[in-house]
Amino acid sequence: MHIMRIREDVLKLTAPIVVEQVLTISLGVVNTILASNIGKEAVSAIGMVDAINNVFIAFFSSLAVGGTVVVAQYTGHNDIKDANKASGQAMSSSIIISLAVTLLMWVFRYPIINGLYSSAEQSVLSQSYIYFEITLLTYPLICITLTACGLLRGAGDTKTPMKVNIIMNIINIFLSYILIYGINIRFLNFRIPGLNVEGAALGIALTRVIGSIMIMLVLLKGSKIIKLKGPHMLKVDLNMQKMIFNVGIPSGLESLVFNGGKLITQIFIVYMGTAAIAANYIANSITTLINIPGAALSIAATTLVGQNMGRGDPKNAEDLMVYLTKLSSACLLVVCFLSIPLTRAFCLLYTRSEDVLKMAVNITRQWDIVTPALWSIAFVLPAGLKGAGDATYTLVTSFIGMWIFRITLGYILGIPFKLGVAGIWIGMYVDWAVRGILYWARLKKGKWKNNVVIDIHA
Repeated sequence: MHIMRIREDVLKLTAPIVVEQVLTISLGVVNTILASNIGKEAVSAIGMVDAINNVFIAFFSSLAVGGTVVVAQYTGHNDIKDANKASGQAMSSSIIISLAVTLLMWVFRYPIINGLYSSAEQSVLSQSYIYFEITLLTYPLICITLTACGLLRGAGDTKTPMKVNIIMNIINIFLSYILIYGINIRFLNFRIPGLNVEGAALGIALTRVIGSIMIMLVLLKGSKIIKLKGPHMLKVDLNMQKMIFNVGIPSGLESLVFNGGKLITQIFIVYMGTAAIAANYIANSITTLINIPGAALSIAATTLVGQNMGRGDPKNAEDLMVYLTKLSSACLLVVCFLSIPLTRAFCLLYTRSEDVLKMAVNITRQWDIVTPALWSIAFVLPAGLKGAGDATYTLVTSFIGMWIFRITLGYILGIPFKLGVAGIWIGMYVDWAVRGILYWARLKKGKWKNNVVIDIHA
């Protein structure tokens, strides 16, 4: 199988995900670029808060994997009734969990910022409080959208999430620009003042409100396979919840372990100063955009492997994991090669500060060189393993890679060895390599094929 030839089933499922990922990621990129013109303090504040927000966004996304996998396997087994029942149970549990997390974070919002970022400049901290207070209130909306999109993808519908994200991004650009910079029409003597960082937070918050309403309306009206019904959401089905959480809880814990570790490395960077914080955030934003093909294939891997396991075809599931990992590496090789000469131009969209620019360019180019070789085996492969229900193994592996290698080595290289942000990122690459080796060994040993996710009534 030639890795540059894209299989029809992969293309059909993945193409809309690529478009969706472009739009989803650009949601944050646009806000960052718009906010960057306010100053590096604003970029730093948003970057610090988003490091916290991303922990919970990734946690909600990982919990949603439980629903995605169960729905995918029921869909593969052609059991539409239980696919719908699983969708309702996944949605109700995700809403309850996200509301509890939001309440907890609201109560401790100031101690969290002060505890994590006490060394940041006061001007950065004051803007962080504002951005955090507004964005954390959108956690339930994020969770609803992530869960709903995951359920639709599990059923093979990737076009609906794409369409919702197109509308969300158009709305976000419009609202964020107006709320950050305001409106000034001189000949009409009409002026609305800009709200700066508060405007950036309100823009993305209002967008999330609209997006969650749209996706819920789709599910309530019904797609080709999934249609939410009151009884499926309101009546607790312990057996179905167990199936969902058997995958969702290990995935969620893995996400907390992984992104909690990333938050710790963010704290290391805060001690390096405002310029380092801004450079790290800019590089993260750019590399996330470049990595869209890999992210899309990672999402597709969970659904495709899940559906094949539901059909009782673990051999094709294994072939798919290998194929998707190789295809992702090939795509990343192309986009990273093309992005290297454009790196400085990308960074100039965010900042004109020369010290920030130099750091951001260096670490982004470093990422471009390393990523094609290591990223896919560390992320696409485990996404496929989760589709087979092997979430506990990926949890343990993530803990080993993050806490033993990324945090420890990143600290040593970044601070005592004085490599700065680049040292933190080198620790990340070592983490990728270690986890990738462990995932590949797991794939070849075949123990993941013994996982049982759904009850088969046929």
